[in-house]
Amino acid sequence: MKYLFGPVPSRRYGRSLGVDLTVPKTCTLNCRFCQLGPTRQTTVERTDTPPVSEILSELRGWIAAGGEADFVTASGSGEPTLHRHFGEIFRWTRGETPFSTLLLSNGTLFDRRDVRADAALADVVKVSLHAWDQASFEAVNRPHPSLRFDAILDGYRAFRQMFGGRLDVEVFVIPGVNDATWQMERIAALAKGFAPDSVTLNTAVRPPADDSVRPCPRERLAELADLFEGKAHVSGNEPKSAKGKALTADELAGLVERHPLPLADLAAQSGCTESEIRDRLAPLCATGRIRLFESGGRIFAGPNEPSR
Repeated sequence: MKYLFGPVPSRRYGRSLGVDLTVPKTCTLNCRFCQLGPTRQTTVERTDTPPVSEILSELRGWIAAGGEADFVTASGSGEPTLHRHFGEIFRWTRGETPFSTLLLSNGTLFDRRDVRADAALADVVKVSLHAWDQASFEAVNRPHPSLRFDAILDGYRAFRQMFGGRLDVEVFVIPGVNDATWQMERIAALAKGFAPDSVTLNTAVRPPADDSVRPCPRERLAELADLFEGKAHVSGNEPKSAKGKALTADELAGLVERHPLPLADLAAQSGCTESEIRDRLAPLCATGRIRLFESGGRIFAGPNEPSR
């Protein structure tokens, strides 16, 4: 599959079929913590690439082959709202399939009315809030120079007023950067201003774009979650029981190239042992398409050439 990957096992969203709407790695941000590595050139220019007709053709083929998922998810190798027609994926999925739809966005283009209108076609939208002002936004996210933090927040408030679905927020915590109590209090107050349905506190579990980024201890994450008045929880690992249809070798490669995963989770999803999943991945490693690496005491499968 050229544009689809997964389904990805997710604690929050079950089996999530990813739809990659960007050319790797195309993003408005160059986040220090990104698992896909640095963004060589940030952009806010929206494009028509790849063609929606090709993506929908691949979706039809996947469904015809018996594909099953809980969500069809706009995500992948960059910021999905950079595609001018990302809403067509949600509109088609809602009309032609039994699956729910999910947008995983960094939220940076939500100041644009057309982006908000297309985002509202999804059943669930997850946006990001890792900062509390322009300076901290630049320190954590290293945005395109045109992006203004206050405008993004205004976009979130406008979107909440028009969106009747589930709005989730992710807060990525970096020790020494945004993990002080006063800093998280300010983030929590901003989040309250646009009333998300839930807040997830996340931290580095895969190698980040910036090697200096370290994971925040789970005990500290739990303390910070208390500042969100009962709406926040600490992100967990993907569930080891999230089984689905066994992926082919090519599907496995397409998945971990965009979404590095622990071998234990890949094995659980495929209904096999870690030894068996290693054997299935070995030819892909031998050809250089993917690699195995250790992070945080776990073995991951991911892209062979991280963008550094």
